[in-house]
Amino acid sequence: MSNSLQNTSSSLSAGQEGRNASPTPAWELRPIPVNPWDVALCVAGTLVSCENAVVIALIVYTPTLRAPVFALIGSLALADLLAGLGLILNFVVTYLINAGFVTLLSAGLLITAFSASVLSVLAITVDRYLSLYNALTYHTERTVTFTYVTLVLMWLISATLGSLPVLGWNCLGDEATCSVCRPVNKNNAAALAVSFLLIFALILQLYLQICKIAFRHAQQIAVQHQFMATSHASSTTKGVSTLSAILGTFALCWVPFAMYSLVADTHYPAVYTYATALPAICNSIINPIIYAFRNPDIQRSLRVACCGCMPHSFTLRPRTPSDV
Repeated sequence: MSNSLQNTSSSLSAGQEGRNASPTPAWELRPIPVNPWDVALCVAGTLVSCENAVVIALIVYTPTLRAPVFALIGSLALADLLAGLGLILNFVVTYLINAGFVTLLSAGLLITAFSASVLSVLAITVDRYLSLYNALTYHTERTVTFTYVTLVLMWLISATLGSLPVLGWNCLGDEATCSVCRPVNKNNAAALAVSFLLIFALILQLYLQICKIAFRHAQQIAVQHQFMATSHASSTTKGVSTLSAILGTFALCWVPFAMYSLVADTHYPAVYTYATALPAICNSIINPIIYAFRNPDIQRSLRVACCGCMPHSFTLRPRTPSDV
């Protein structure tokens, strides 16, 4: 994003320097002015990296966090961690290195990371749906195998998408074809945006099915156990509210950027790109709070890591995705 601003300022300065008879030594060239938006993205990337590194460390070093859902949460944290590192690398490339191949690597890392992040959210949603739809067979070896096969396929797809800029699907050869996210060209940016909107529609449909199953279970319990109807109805309502907050946050963070990528081009003011991209990046800050730090087992592991003591209420039972 910021590379396009850098190229514009470089071309302007080149026109002014052409008027001078003698070339300016390389060590006397003025540094590129730092864009405050790029600083904000770099700071956000640092926060994303640190926050998700904590989640990964807790999952890796806690033996009790070995259920399939924690592998999915770990995948989401790893994707967001790579996204944060990609934002930091993008800042370094823009203002320190400015090499074409390194720019493509930085863009590829960001595409891989954010693709894996969105696909991990989809995988967690599918896992929640299956845990309710097939509650009796959820804790089986087939579920574990399915989870890890899903993770492998998900990261292969993300890595393939991330390799496209390096393989030639970029606009470095023709700046007129650049999207608002340089060096990704317009066609690739549009394809990624449409793919995201389709994934979001699938996530929305799955959450609607989860709500239907939850309300159907609540009605069955109300018929069989009248004294438990009120408490279970309250729990179901709370769960639906939580799912609505998760879905709403995901939509507010990603949909504006996806829609803007479909309609905008490089002639649009760069501030619009930054204003829509920053909420999408903030989603990687919110993900650990929604999917990791709200989980009771991860909370206990965090207390143990921080204070070195084992709470008396610590239990070793595996939790289902509905608890996450």
